[in-house]
Amino acid sequence: MRRYLREISVAFVLAILLLVLYIAQLQQQAPNKGQGFFQSDNLRNQLVKDAPILVAAVGMTLVIIARQIDISIGSQFSVCGIVAGLLASMSLPMPVVIVGAILTGALMGAVNGGLIAGLGLPSIVVTLATLVIWRESLRWWREGEFVHNLPPNFQWFGTGQQTGQWLVVGIALAVLLAFAWAARHLAAGRAVYATGSDAEAARLAGIRPRRVVFGVFVAMGALTGLAALLNAVRFADVATNTGEGKELEVIAAVVVGGTAVSGGRGTLIGSLIGVVLLGTIEPALVFLKTEAHWVKAIQGLIILLAVASEALYRRGK
Repeated sequence: MRRYLREISVAFVLAILLLVLYIAQLQQQAPNKGQGFFQSDNLRNQLVKDAPILVAAVGMTLVIIARQIDISIGSQFSVCGIVAGLLASMSLPMPVVIVGAILTGALMGAVNGGLIAGLGLPSIVVTLATLVIWRESLRWWREGEFVHNLPPNFQWFGTGQQTGQWLVVGIALAVLLAFAWAARHLAAGRAVYATGSDAEAARLAGIRPRRVVFGVFVAMGALTGLAALLNAVRFADVATNTGEGKELEVIAAVVVGGTAVSGGRGTLIGSLIGVVLLGTIEPALVFLKTEAHWVKAIQGLIILLAVASEALYRRGK
């Protein structure tokens, strides 16, 4: 129980928030109850909105467990979304569009990983630089122009809205379960934890920390590409700024979900709880008739509190 105390505490906070929303819904007047927070359409829309964040959070969890950070994913998200839209507008088969988006993200992740693992540069410096490089390159390339005239088989993967929504959620959950299983049962997953705990000890045990670091950044990029695709298929057009602020959402969800910023500890289930908790805050503020622009401030505060609690936990040990 002590090992998963952070995850349990976050789940408890989520339960309290949902209870408050349920009580608030019961207190609403009868004419408004049909538009309550817990209506099936509202919950499904929230799951679909959170699905891309969850996929990106899977990659970010691996990066932070390896004692690294990637703040460039917002720009990667935008670039991959545009690439997916452009490939689709060329009437290419959907599998080609999917592979193209994932490969684009993997290539950008490989650039980060090569600079960090190959040259030994600090990850926060490298990813801050690539955040600006990808964003400004996209701005120069597209000049703010959306991708229009997408074919019918792109939006919701051509399955229709309701089926497509569940498909998006299902893909996100499948990615989570696959990586959770790999982190627990495969040597590559255990190597990520070992590298984050103590890179030198991992090296003496036969693990190559630089290769692990490179691998987690490539995985981060590939998952960002998939996340961008899952987000893009929700709309009729693809905007150039879809990834703006995504790095804050993803990092906040992972950190509040119990992944230690000092590396070596964290779970993907905790990241799932963090995604749901943070994803609930914005609609909760709207539902409770509070200004929604507080969302970013609350996310920043949550990161600060999570890091502070981690420091107190380490000091207590």
